[in-house]
Amino acid sequence: MGTDETGEKSDDPDRSPREWCTLGAAELDKGHPDAALAAAQRAADLDPASEWAHRLISLALERMGRDQDAVAPAEQAVRLALGSWPARLRLAAVLRRVPGRWDEAVRQAELAHRFAPERPEPQVLLGDLALLRGEHAKARRAYLKALKADPAHPQARVNLGLTLLRWDRPRAHHDPAWPIDPRASGRARRALEVWSRQARLIVAVATIAIAAAALGFDRGGQGKLFGFAVLVLLVVITVRRARRVGVWAYVPAMLARDPWLGTAVVSATVAVLAFALWLGLAAMPEVPSALDPVWTGLGGIVILGWPVLAGLRALADTWRGRPLKALAEFARARGERVARRDTGVTLWIVTSRAWTALVPLVAGALAVEPRAAVAALAVPYPLIGAYRRARYGEDRWLVVAIALVALAAVASAAGGVFCLVKGQGWGQVESWAWRLGLAALAGVVVVFVLRATRAWWRGAPGPWRASLIMADRPMGDSPSVALNPEVRQAFAYARSVVLSYGDPLGPRVVGAVASVSQAGELRVIAEAEAIEAIDADPRVAVFAADPLQRRFWVEVRGIGLADDDLLRVTPKQVLVGEFPGRHQRR
Repeated sequence: MGTDETGEKSDDPDRSPREWCTLGAAELDKGHPDAALAAAQRAADLDPASEWAHRLISLALERMGRDQDAVAPAEQAVRLALGSWPARLRLAAVLRRVPGRWDEAVRQAELAHRFAPERPEPQVLLGDLALLRGEHAKARRAYLKALKADPAHPQARVNLGLTLLRWDRPRAHHDPAWPIDPRASGRARRALEVWSRQARLIVAVATIAIAAAALGFDRGGQGKLFGFAVLVLLVVITVRRARRVGVWAYVPAMLARDPWLGTAVVSATVAVLAFALWLGLAAMPEVPSALDPVWTGLGGIVILGWPVLAGLRALADTWRGRPLKALAEFARARGERVARRDTGVTLWIVTSRAWTALVPLVAGALAVEPRAAVAALAVPYPLIGAYRRARYGEDRWLVVAIALVALAAVASAAGGVFCLVKGQGWGQVESWAWRLGLAALAGVVVVFVLRATRAWWRGAPGPWRASLIMADRPMGDSPSVALNPEVRQAFAYARSVVLSYGDPLGPRVVGAVASVSQAGELRVIAEAEAIEAIDADPRVAVFAADPLQRRFWVEVRGIGLADDDLLRVTPKQVLVGEFPGRHQRR
């Protein structure tokens, strides 16, 4: 029979080490890392060779936010079981949170996949690592491979949906592979962001004030002096903010990774230069009339640059990615709370898309051809269909917004239809239909603002892209495969041990000598040719017969790695059975 052994229960009133590990894993599932840490430490005290206990300690510390402390027990678990894919996965999961060890985290995740290609978890982690760096195509491939192994894996489904949305994590400016602390790049980003915001606001207000003083109160001279004082103030602000950046060597890469941060810095620089040129033209004794459009354009850049950039960013975020396909993936992650949250945010994105499609269509129909408004009927269909398939009824504000979008489309289409017959006394109806459509479009904006304000006030997820989050389940908490006393006895007293492995010519079988370590690993002595072949493909099987019971045999399938002159085999599966008797042979 084939079993994955979980060890024996102790007859003592106290729990056995594996029972403490089982309790710790259960506490982690309940969201109690403190209790899980206590249980895992108890297991490690009773059995220091238990790699499962060390993995649970690492996971509990990580859940408590103690990432640096979680590295040592994860490394100890790997030392105790070199071929354990959960141990490699646990180490990779914690190293990704430590500055300067990202590449090592990727290597450990790749080893976990090599040791357990049939498991989805290593591919999920590889996908997470790619997604955190903004490598959406690479992450999508990894999640699809994981779903081939487990089509119902909820974390892979949710994060696959995020790749379809082309999601960026909150710290999009920071590359996790950089050796610097994310807080250092965060301070640099904050300094650049505040400088760009202050610079754009100051020059915009100064331009309006100078123009008002010159044109409304005939105070052009004082306005020019005020403008030059503003330039001096900007120099002071720039120097102060530049001192807070610190990591200037990473600033170009930060601006490239976060295009909107780069756009904000560039637009602020352009606004300051435009203000200086505008002020210089205004200070000239006589400005040629040919330069009037230039002077006006510079003022427009200074004043309108910020709102135009904000509008472009909102529009780009709305039309980025494929939200309808992402909703389909979220719907398949049944029972995952993160999926419900991301579903609500994605439905708001689809609603915003429908609204931004309706506005130019209705405006164009009013300005050019009213009958074209009939096409507005097709706009809300994808939105309504997505909402029905998602079965998301947790946000009443969303329901109102979708209803208003549908009403705006129907009313605008009605206005276009009644335009054809307004000569027959339907002119008043047409007018009210257009008014109702425009009022519904404005109502969507009001509902969105109220919903966003409510979320901001309560500190809850808002109807915007930044509220999307990854699914991040515990990595590396799977139980280790233990060798029970019968299996240990078989290898302790076996007269012959057979090692099976694969090489380019096919399966090979050789004789070996094996023993069982305290941690439950097999220590195998085999010929050098076998060890070289196992380096290329570490999947092995070790067979032994129990000479005491004679009819009892055991086979351990696992991962073999060379350690000095020995082959350390970490069990993945234990098969136990009996040889056939005489009556069975006949």
